[in-house]
Amino acid sequence: MHALLKISDGLSAVISAIGRLASWLFIPLALVIATDVVWRVWVGSNPALTESWFHREIGSTKMQEMEWHLHAALFLLCIGFAYLKDAHVRVEIVREKMSPRLRAWIELAGCLLFVLTYCYILLDFGIDFARRSWRTNEISSAMTGLSDRWIIKSMLPLCFTLLAAAAVSVLLRHVVYLFGPPELRRRSGQFVEVDHLVELKQETEEEIAAYQADHRADHPGRQ
Repeated sequence: MHALLKISDGLSAVISAIGRLASWLFIPLALVIATDVVWRVWVGSNPALTESWFHREIGSTKMQEMEWHLHAALFLLCIGFAYLKDAHVRVEIVREKMSPRLRAWIELAGCLLFVLTYCYILLDFGIDFARRSWRTNEISSAMTGLSDRWIIKSMLPLCFTLLAAAAVSVLLRHVVYLFGPPELRRRSGQFVEVDHLVELKQETEEEIAAYQADHRADHPGRQ
């Protein structure tokens, strides 16, 4: 069980690092949006600017497509991170009435039956999607749009790889929570039951004491 938590912690660390790094994309995204808006207003009042180098080489079309690309990269790279932080939408009106163990069982089943299956299907299609774009050197359908469309399409398989890794991390923590010794349940419960740490502590204190007493009885020579 200790090994499962170590694997889960390792996956969480990698996914969290990628998510935190990707979250900085909101800065260039905001700058591109602001530049696009200002430039279009400026060009609208000064038509002569359509002959400028900036308009010819970059222009509103490229900036709009860059907005879409940055926005897509931002949320695709952060989906797994959001799942680790339990930030996705849940049906709270039903979930809050469930016991901690029932929630854990539902999360475990959801990871196995839905999340990992969905990730496998989308990963399979996503790899082929990006590969075909790279082989054909796909570009924007707009004459003045961006080239190298395969770059943003490669974010799709990367996204579902990260989400699958996040699901494995969550799954391992739930396995430890459901089947591990009491002392490890509390550690795994830091993610499993963020809203019920106090309840979890009260629920497991007696189990921990009993487990430690049994352990000392089985190993009388150890302190």
